[in-house]
Amino acid sequence: MQHQMDVLIIGAGTAGLTAALRLADQAKVSIVCKTKLGEGSSLYAQGGIAAVMDKDDCLESHIQDTLIAGDGLCDEAAVRFTVENARDCVNWLVDQGVSFTLDERGENGFHLTREGGHSKRRILHAADATGKEVQNTLVSLIKKHPNIRVFEDYNVVDMILQNQRCVGAYVLNTTTGKVETFLAKASMLASGGASRVYRYSTNPVVSSGDGIAIAHRAGCRVANLEFNQFHPTCLYHPGTSPFLLSEALRGEGAYLRLPNGHRFMLDIDQRAELAPRDIVARAIDLQMKTYGIEYVFLDITHKSSDFIQSHFPMIYQQLLQYGFDLTKDKIPVVPAAHYTCGGVMVNHQARTDVFGLYAAGEVTYTGLHGANRMASNSLLECVVYAFAAAKDIQNQLSTLTLCQHVDEWDDALVTDSDEAIFIRHNWKELRRSMWDFMGIVRSNKRLQRAANRIRLLRQEVFDYYSDFKITGDLLELRNLVLVAELMVESAIRRKESRGLHYTLDYKQKDKRFLRPTIIKPAKA
Repeated sequence: MQHQMDVLIIGAGTAGLTAALRLADQAKVSIVCKTKLGEGSSLYAQGGIAAVMDKDDCLESHIQDTLIAGDGLCDEAAVRFTVENARDCVNWLVDQGVSFTLDERGENGFHLTREGGHSKRRILHAADATGKEVQNTLVSLIKKHPNIRVFEDYNVVDMILQNQRCVGAYVLNTTTGKVETFLAKASMLASGGASRVYRYSTNPVVSSGDGIAIAHRAGCRVANLEFNQFHPTCLYHPGTSPFLLSEALRGEGAYLRLPNGHRFMLDIDQRAELAPRDIVARAIDLQMKTYGIEYVFLDITHKSSDFIQSHFPMIYQQLLQYGFDLTKDKIPVVPAAHYTCGGVMVNHQARTDVFGLYAAGEVTYTGLHGANRMASNSLLECVVYAFAAAKDIQNQLSTLTLCQHVDEWDDALVTDSDEAIFIRHNWKELRRSMWDFMGIVRSNKRLQRAANRIRLLRQEVFDYYSDFKITGDLLELRNLVLVAELMVESAIRRKESRGLHYTLDYKQKDKRFLRPTIIKPAKA
């Protein structure tokens, strides 16, 4: 089956939905999403969107805060481009109907909060569910637009290239099991990050690095994949959806303890549990590796029941559903992969290295984040670069043509697999290896162990992919193995500790590495 459209957008998070709405008045747009429309990391973003909106704030302050957070590796031009376009993007979201929380005093219009790394109050938010408000608003507009067609439960196999130009994609219909051909004048990757490559992640299961792997196979460079942000305290409860335990708990006096009750953060940092996120995450990781334990405990039982329930009502109620009483129980927690700071390299028009292929959102490396992401810059980046991609595509649409001759997908020589255990086993082995050897704290020995295991897994997956009909699970495993390999190679190349990359063999920063880690695609 063949589909034709002006613009193909892969992914239905904030970046993809924004680009679609910006394009749809002038173009026929198709959105492909792996599950249902709107599902993805954007939906679960609790924080907000950073933008200079207050008279006491200024663009230069936001720029400098971001540069400091990036630990020397931000691209200053990208930071300025993002910050300078922030207000227009926020105003557009408001015009679409996004209801940001208002200032109760009526002084500044919107209620602005301040988060880690920001020197001023500049975070617009919708209570503690900004991503949900943005996603739901954009999804409702998408469903009403006559020029937008949505394909749910479709998983991209690979982009289609002709004469070094992207002309569309082969896409698996996971309902029918058939691969369909999508032809477009321009295509855009907005498929999110790759945190599901780790055993523990705060991300939904769709965050399997698909866009990064697809782009790299198509001929795009990737950058800074050694930088993955970890949240220190995620509930340890295998078999359930990830659930974050807010840093506000530690801010209000919660302790981190070993199974024997020892409060270990006192041994690590004079700020104890109030140390920065990366220090706390590394400290927990150290205890788990040193003692061979699966988790540590977060304990606030020394506070009164009234205090806990009044300060943390949502967390208290949610934990009861998992069988824990925050007022009486120590809660098992682990750090969890949270945000991919590197990805597909794009310019300020959101163009990749392949003509006709754009990218925006967490799938990309724009240069904004550097070695560490500053809070609430991520949703902003999604909208700014979605705007940029849409503008560039609009300017070129009249000169672009649809490709007319593309080979249909041929699976005549492969069979259905009777070994589904292969995918499940290798998925678990990959994520466990990444967690143990390419996690919060690395070393040369650990990274080499990860590289050796991933090399074997990738060959097994390649052989399996060649012999059997593809499934959604197989496509995700294929992409995760490639992204894991790219992440480990990036970490091996960076022989220093900077930002989110910490290695026991090179504990200090090194000026020789004040540059992004760029991996070029393998030559065909």
